[in-house]
Amino acid sequence: MLRLPDDGPLLTDADANDLIGSAWGAQADVVAVPVARLDPAFFELASGVAGELTQKFVNYHLVLAVVGDVRAHEERSSAFAAWVVESNRGRHVWFVVDDDALTARL
Repeated sequence: MLRLPDDGPLLTDADANDLIGSAWGAQADVVAVPVARLDPAFFELASGVAGELTQKFVNYHLVLAVVGDVRAHEERSSAFAAWVVESNRGRHVWFVVDDDALTARL
């Protein structure tokens, strides 16, 4: 697993390829990204940022684990809340509240 630190620049769609390359270099099949590192547009599904970013991970058969509390985003958008539920049923994009939940999911 490759885990981004909590502090650092926001991860944008443009950074995804480098992050995927780092994951492959580390032979990681899961990339854990703290909520605080995601561009705020990620949580607005209409922006397309989440779709573009997550599709890259799916294409390379990597799991994107979003680590942290996303309840505020779910409360603002029923579409986002539904996407979180559906994602967590799948194998490619997970939303987990903390590292312990991610470990349990693995």
